[in-house]
This record gives sequence, structure tokens and C-alpha cells, in this order.
Amino acid sequence: MPENEPASARKVRSGDVLHLTRAASVQFIRPIFVRVIRLPDWVTYDGWLWIEGYELGRKGEAVTRRSLFVQTAGLIWQDGPVPAARPAACQPVRRRPVRVR
Repeated sequence: MPENEPASARKVRSGDVLHLTRAASVQFIRPIFVRVIRLPDWVTYDGWLWIEGYELGRKGEAVTRRSLFVQTAGLIWQDGPVPAARPAACQPVRRRPVRVR
């Protein structure tokens, strides 16, 4: 299956690597990669899904185990290796103080 295909064409399975951005949930101000461990059978809203998995570090290693609530329409599958360096668009937003008069 092609990389970054729409969620409507594919089901999440254990072992999948997902790139989670704000399209999946507002909690991902800083996008992350996650390797899915399992899909809990918890009640959700239509179009949403609970995922248990490991957040992956820059080298593709498991860093933190997480339970995540995401929109299925915003999921992006990562086929192949996790990119070692994240593109500039995925970097955290740097905010500067604003002087108010």
C-alpha cells in the first residue's frame, strides 16, 4: 500500500507505525511517530480510536509507552523506516514574547 494513504482505506493493526499530527488530535502540537501495540476495545465516539503503543525516538527506538485517543481520518501510516531527522514542518513551534503597550 502506498505511504501516507487515507485512513478510510486502511485499518490500524498491531505493529503499524503511525505519524500522528494535529490532524489526528489537537494534542499533537509536536507530531510524533508511534508503533501500535494493541487497540483497546474501549467505547469511543464515531471516527475516533484508542491506540496503545510506543512513541518512537529519532532513531526509531521505543521511548515511551502511551495510550492515545485519535481521529481515524487524521492517521498517517509510515511504511518503511522512521525518518531519522524530522522535517522542519514537524519541529516544535518556537514562540517569542510580544511586547504589549
